[in-house]
Amino acid sequence: MSRAPVWRAVAALVLVVTASLLTVMNSPRLGLDLRGGTQLVFETQDSPTVKADGESTDRALDVLRRRADALGVVDPTLLRSGERRIIVELPGVLDPRQAAAVIGKTAQLAFHSVSGEAGEPAPHTGESGPALPDESGQRLRLGPAVITGDGVTDAEARNDPQQGPAWSVNVDFRDADAWQKLTGDAACHAPGDPRRRVAIVLDNEIISSPQVDTGLACRVGIPGGSTQITGSFTFQEATDLAVLIKGGSLPVPLTLIEQRTVGPTLGAEAIEASAKAGIAGVLLTALFIAVMYRLSGLMATIALAAYGLLSYAALLALGATLTLPGLAGFVLAIGMAVDANVLVFERAREEYARAPRRGLRHALDRGFKGAWSAIADSNITTLLAAGLLFWLASGPVRGFGVTLAVGVLASLASAMLITRVLTHLLVARSGPRLARLSGLTTQGRVRTWITRRNPYLMGAGRRWLAGAALLVAAAVAGLVAHGLNFGIEFTGGRMVEFTTTQAVDADAARQAVAGAGHPGASVTVSDDAVSIRAGQVSADDVVAIEQALESRFGEVTKQRDELIGPSLGEELRRNAFIALAVALAAQLVYLAFRFRWTFGAAAVLALVVDTLAVLGLFAWLGKPIDGVFLAAMLTIIGYSINDKVVVFDRVRELWQGKRQGRFAGIVNTAILQTVPRTVNTGLGALFILASLAFFGGDTLRDFAIALIVGIVVGTASSSLVAGPLAIEFERFSKQPPPQPPAPRTRRREGTGAVL
Repeated sequence: MSRAPVWRAVAALVLVVTASLLTVMNSPRLGLDLRGGTQLVFETQDSPTVKADGESTDRALDVLRRRADALGVVDPTLLRSGERRIIVELPGVLDPRQAAAVIGKTAQLAFHSVSGEAGEPAPHTGESGPALPDESGQRLRLGPAVITGDGVTDAEARNDPQQGPAWSVNVDFRDADAWQKLTGDAACHAPGDPRRRVAIVLDNEIISSPQVDTGLACRVGIPGGSTQITGSFTFQEATDLAVLIKGGSLPVPLTLIEQRTVGPTLGAEAIEASAKAGIAGVLLTALFIAVMYRLSGLMATIALAAYGLLSYAALLALGATLTLPGLAGFVLAIGMAVDANVLVFERAREEYARAPRRGLRHALDRGFKGAWSAIADSNITTLLAAGLLFWLASGPVRGFGVTLAVGVLASLASAMLITRVLTHLLVARSGPRLARLSGLTTQGRVRTWITRRNPYLMGAGRRWLAGAALLVAAAVAGLVAHGLNFGIEFTGGRMVEFTTTQAVDADAARQAVAGAGHPGASVTVSDDAVSIRAGQVSADDVVAIEQALESRFGEVTKQRDELIGPSLGEELRRNAFIALAVALAAQLVYLAFRFRWTFGAAAVLALVVDTLAVLGLFAWLGKPIDGVFLAAMLTIIGYSINDKVVVFDRVRELWQGKRQGRFAGIVNTAILQTVPRTVNTGLGALFILASLAFFGGDTLRDFAIALIVGIVVGTASSSLVAGPLAIEFERFSKQPPPQPPAPRTRRREGTGAVL
């Protein structure tokens, strides 16, 4: 007796136990769009002396990390992205002005001697430095820098009540002798002489230029390696200055190219909406699969619960950050996990109908074996789409790609291992009554209806293609007439969302924004929410807009603030088109390698129809095209190709058995045999997507709409576009029909025994 079932059961148990331990031992890491905060993306720029490369960017990253720690931000995230970009996530920081000003300031700090006033003749001793205005506006000519920011070990904001309410900054130096010599040389000049002063310069601006105390003797200097910077600072100014000094100088300048700020209320609402969508979708999907496949469906539902545990534990183990699109990917992958179970159960039903005397266990084993090819191919194509998302996208959309890839792998383990173990336990002791309740001994209503009618769909193949051509023409007309409404992620600019305590009139909101100096901004109003989209608007402009809205509508709360630089927007838009083109090309190459070029070309052209249908719909409706839409499109490509892989996998299987048969009839039979799987899988995914559309808010609603349209069109195109196209292409193909697989034989070796 084979020990494979035992080992499968042990492996399934180990996976579930390990996933449970990981879930208990680790806490989820929420993205800023779920917990609130600010994300900044900086790009390093060349300076006159330092080139912006990977090394200088790493050194800048260390400086930013020290500044974030000094700001007191809880659990900040800083990492390098590519050669010259740094991503900074600051949970709880909702003022992007403060974050960008302190975190990204170049902060070239230096301590100079003073050569005299700028109008006086320069001394002939020593090298003369720049001429800068001091705190009162008097221009001073500075000597060379004696101490730079690297020579500072600590800086702290302090307040002495005996000296008034103003704050100061205490600075400690690494080289106490250098500080003592600088102040000792200054003490050699008479009181009131500008040369008795020490200039503290930050980014070519004198922030303090105190005179050395009159009680200090020449050449003696201030011992101890510390000083106090005064200047009538407020608490915030002193704190920010201390952070800059303590953090050190950036080796290269930084340019802010992207900024996202999300309020904590919006994040909490997103978590609640995603949880509702997930619970509703899972319950509906579980109920559906249990009704369709009875006890086997119940086992698959338990396996789906294990899938959720496995994928969640894998994300925790990877340290992945859960974002809003990532949660959508997590929920969506549940529908994809149903696909593998449906494939297995439908194949098992076919095998049982073909040989009922061989029993339910034999049918189930054959079902798992027969479905493996289609499951592997469809999962590989989805992983291709997820890989493209991770490679070409950024931010939350990249998180969606990670979540989708993890979900695919977890669904594979769930269906091919855990479902197999549970269903084998079910059929191992099944009597006649339990066999009927298993759900695998009946053909199902869809298959029964198709068997009775046996429609010849390919007889109208060219009419189906003409209908697809009309759909493409309507989509292209929408693209030409209206164009695509690219979001700021692809165009650059700023998008800000506010909520108010009272209903907002659209015209009044536009007047308020125009009065704040932005008459060309796009203003959208929905009940108590105001969304403003404009060009390169500064953070100060956002504050002015917020104040203008408050003057008209009372208390205003900023929920979201996104800034995308023009160069980054152009880059993201270019990457989006590259991602779609590479996805289609990758699917073509894979399918041509896995099947035949005719199948690959037919599948990719059908995918073009699916893609254009969704793009055309969004063009007609004026829906935004952003990173989340890109995630939806690549998911549609991966999901739609699954259907086409299943159809062509069945075509190849039938053609191998009937190499002399009429190809159009073989395609028609393959489509009819796979329709039950297609319908059941599509319904399972639509339950999930309908939940996302109903509960998920505006962003997830557009995401769900794109996927619903893509899956409906993609499911139809698998049969009515890809099938007829394959028939047409085969007329020009000179490849022979596929060879049947060679039978696997076991060769018995001699034992070496001698009689």
